[in-house]
This record gives sequence, C-alpha cells and structure tokens, in this order.
Amino acid sequence: MTKLKTELKQVELYINGEYVQSSNQAIFEVKNPATQEVIAYVSQASEEDVDKACQAAREAFENGPWRTMTVADRCNKLRRMAEIILERKEEIARLDAADVGKPYEMALGMIPRAAKNISFFADFFEQQGGEAYPMEDEYLNYTRYEPVGVASLITPWNVPFMLTTWKLGPCLAAGNTAVIKPAEMTPLSVSLLGEIAKEAGIPDGVVNVVHGLGGVVGTALTKHPEVDLVSFTGSTATAKRIMENGSASLKKVSFELGGKAANIVFEDANLEKAVPESIRAAFMNSGQVCLAGSRILVQRSILDEFIEKFKNAAMALKVGDPQEEGTKMGPVVSEAHYKKVTSYLEIAKEENATLICGGKRPEHLQTGFYLEPTVYLQEDHTTRLCQEEIFGPVVTIIPFDTEEEALRIANDTDYGLNGVVWTENLQRAHRISHNVRAGTIWVNCWFVRDLRAPFGGFKKSGVGREGGQHSLEFFTEAKNICIALK
Repeated sequence: MTKLKTELKQVELYINGEYVQSSNQAIFEVKNPATQEVIAYVSQASEEDVDKACQAAREAFENGPWRTMTVADRCNKLRRMAEIILERKEEIARLDAADVGKPYEMALGMIPRAAKNISFFADFFEQQGGEAYPMEDEYLNYTRYEPVGVASLITPWNVPFMLTTWKLGPCLAAGNTAVIKPAEMTPLSVSLLGEIAKEAGIPDGVVNVVHGLGGVVGTALTKHPEVDLVSFTGSTATAKRIMENGSASLKKVSFELGGKAANIVFEDANLEKAVPESIRAAFMNSGQVCLAGSRILVQRSILDEFIEKFKNAAMALKVGDPQEEGTKMGPVVSEAHYKKVTSYLEIAKEENATLICGGKRPEHLQTGFYLEPTVYLQEDHTTRLCQEEIFGPVVTIIPFDTEEEALRIANDTDYGLNGVVWTENLQRAHRISHNVRAGTIWVNCWFVRDLRAPFGGFKKSGVGREGGQHSLEFFTEAKNICIALK
C-alpha cells in the first residue's frame, strides 16, 4: 500500500451554509502526531463567531423548513448524507489517520459505522409515532415528540468523525438544528460535515461547525442562551464545567465521559478468544478509547498462562506509521498527551508495579508520539495506575482468586462506563453482568454496539443515555394533548 499524503489544509468555520474565516482572523495549527509536522491551519472561532453560529441555528429552527418538513422528507436527506459519507470514505479516513494518528485501515473501517449513525436514526425516527390514552369516553390524550431546538454537539478527539455522526444523526432526524464543536486537536474530518450536509440538501443554518479551544468556544457555546441542549463526549472535569455553564438556562445535557473498564478473565475462559479481544480492547487506537479494557482482572489459577499469551500478542503488534499497511498501533494524539501517558511509567515504578512488556519508545520510531504496548502486573488495585484513566497504550493486569473478589475490584472505581466478562459459565456471566456497576457489559466479546441499545455510564462516566429510544427522548420534547370528546 502506498503511503497516503495529506496536503496542508486551510480549515474554516462553517456557519449558515458557508465556510468563513473567524471574525478576528485567528488560527491555530494542527499537527500530525506521527511526523510532528503541521498539516492544517484552522480558523479559531471567537465568541462573536459562536454567537453567529447559534443565531443561524436558531433562525433555521424557528423559521426554516427543517423543523416543519415531513419526517419522511427530512430523513430522506439524512439518508443522502449517509450515502455521501460512504462515497468520500477514503478522504475522511485519510484525514482521521493523519489527524488522530490511528491506522488508516482502522479509520477506514469506522466510516461505514459513521454513515450508519445517520441512516439508522433516519429510519428509526421515521418509524416513530405517539401514544394515545383514552379516558373513558370523555377525553382523549395523545402525545407528540417535538424537536427541542438548537443543540450543541461537542465531540472528542479520539474518534472525531464517527462520534460526531453518532450525535448528529438523532439530533437532525428529530428536527433540531446543531452547532458542532470538534476537538481542537483533531478537527479535520468533522470540518467536512458542512459541505456534506449542503450536498445532501440540508438547509443552511441546520448544521454549523465552529473550531477552537474549549475554554473559549466551548464555554461560549454551553452558556449561549440560544442553545437548548448539549450532548458532550469527553472528560468528567469538562462535563462539570458544562453543567455549570448551562445551569442558568436549564439546558438538557447528555454526557458520555471517562472509563476505567474491568476486563474480567475467569479460569474457564476461552483464552483463544479472550486474549486477542483483550489485546484489541487494550490497544485499539493506541488505547485512546473510553471503552478500553485497561484493567485486566485475571483469575490467579490461569495468571501465568494468560500473561504469557497476552505479552506475546502485545509484542507482536506492528507499531508504526498509521498510513502504512499492516500497522496496528500508531502514536498518541499529541505531545502533551504523550507526556501525560508516559508520566504513568514513573508512577508505575513508584507503586512497585511489575513491567511485563513495553514501557518505552519503539527503537525504530524516533519521530512522533509513539509508545510501545505497555503491560504491568499490579497486585494492589487501589493504586493510581489501576484507578486513573490513562487513555493510552498502558494496561494493568490485576490477579484475583474468587468471583466475589473480582466484583469488589471491578466496582472499586469512580468510573462505570463498561465492563467485559470472559467465562464459559452461563450463570456466572449473568451474575457478574448484573452486579458490575457499569452502563454496558460485554460477555465473551468487546465493542459490539447495537444502535437501538442504550449507551452511557454509571457514576463519573456519564449522565443520561443515548441510542434508539433514548436518543429520541433526549433530542425531543414529549408533548401531551388532551381533547374533550363531550
């Protein structure tokens, strides 16, 4: 496979159907984490630009055709949007590979899911109806699901395009308008959504994209009086600030936040399946996944066997240029994040964790923010290494003896986004799944998502749920109408 080059891009804001420069002409640089070269100059929105985007979205919602057109017409435009995404899949994947540092093959594989996020919710919302509640023969109550208004969609840097469409699909299908704020580190692929929406026939002002730092753009967007609801994926600390910013106007919020998932491997697990899937859960996207199985709980009777198999599989991963064929793991996203991730290598030493493999830069990669797949053994699950979200290719194996101990360790964390269970015992699978405090539990699999199912976290991993009916409830207001029949 020939290396794919990304030309230096000039990325502008997308407001009311047009790409425009920021009002103060400010820009920021985006670097390729594999080469550390500048690959884009991006217009940095001011508060004035955020206001223009919010006003455009409000005007499109109140006076444009999007909210009032038939659901069928609206959803047909969304299906066309999904088709265009697939038509441009190589371009989008190339941008994500250069921007995030993820392997091109992985980025390309995520584009069909991004398109499905749009087409699924088009189909789902078109099939929805209200309910009727007769009261004897005197009154008839019926319900309508109406759009909320202007939505702020704030998306993370690790899977920028796919996670943006996950929010945008139900938002638009419900009849809302949107102002999207991509993460400043990885804005390139999301910037295409403006022109994709326009080509699909979506009216001006319905989709707007503003770029910039969270402290300026994110704050202005979440405080703006024209914004009715906020859907955010990112850190717990940022979610707290968003909730504070939106409290004055009582904005609806949905937060999908951090994780520190327990990946529990019992002695009866099928290791031929559990090991490669645990490798994927640990190191996909260089471990920069909120759903990563970064705490691997292994029953002590199979500990040595699991460690040997897992170590060999981790060391066999090809780490390198995201654009090269066969690369399984690229760099982490930025220099600042690299420093944060590698700081845990020193923390591991201080906490007397045993290094199994990794723990350094690959010798053949002297440029870019690379770290080998790194695995530690740690008996004490209360250490920082086992408790804090590292969000990089660093995982910890924690031994346990009994089912009760596994549950205690799994739940002894501030997070509760997801968990994984490996066992051939059906009763145990149910017991563990019922008692792990997390929003999603996978049994003998990982990262299988049905868009109809609820997605979100317990504890500090989130507020609310999205997916299927839950997305309908978040992106709409349920109205009851009562008619006297006599």
